[in-house]
Amino acid sequence: MAITSILVLFILSKLLGKKQIAQLEFIDYIMGISIGSIAAEMATDIGEKPMYYYIIAMVIFFLIDLIFSFLSRKQPFFKRLLKGRPLTIIYNGRINYKTLKKSKLDMDDVIALCRNKNYFNLDQIEYAILENNGSISILPKENFTPVVTSDINCELPKAKLPCYLILDGKISYSALNEINKNENWLFSKLNINDKKDLNKIILASYDYQKNTINATYKN
Repeated sequence: MAITSILVLFILSKLLGKKQIAQLEFIDYIMGISIGSIAAEMATDIGEKPMYYYIIAMVIFFLIDLIFSFLSRKQPFFKRLLKGRPLTIIYNGRINYKTLKKSKLDMDDVIALCRNKNYFNLDQIEYAILENNGSISILPKENFTPVVTSDINCELPKAKLPCYLILDGKISYSALNEINKNENWLFSKLNINDKKDLNKIILASYDYQKNTINATYKN
């Protein structure tokens, strides 16, 4: 029963999408704990109820969530009703106490959320918006806006994803193929003789600009 409940819960979670983890909103939270509690009861049931009772109940909640998601996309009013709307906690550099009270947050909560965005001083913030999923979005004051290369007319090389050649002592041959290199080239760059020496390396990444390898060793 426990294994079956985990499998059903896993399948439904995958079908609902990553939003259940990364962008949990109020209605998602309700559906998530409802399906989870049914799965927990199913896992601990000693045989009093047929297993399909629980599966049907979880599928019903799953379908309800799909219907809510569909209606939210089609009807803005329904979306606001189910998920609410973002709240502006800081407006024009000042705390909006009325909105703060509506959000059910206190100043400690606001300060903690701002710290998570690397703003330790609220005086640096022009606007702070509490999103529906509980996170906060910040627009800093002009004097504290991060400088980007376009502001100083500086051109940088095109950004590329990091190329990790070794992970936990194991060679990534797909990464080697990506840079058109082979195992012998890797060994020569790392000054090692065979695969036994790879166990000393936790991580090794390729630097496209310098044509070098940055390696991190266990010791």
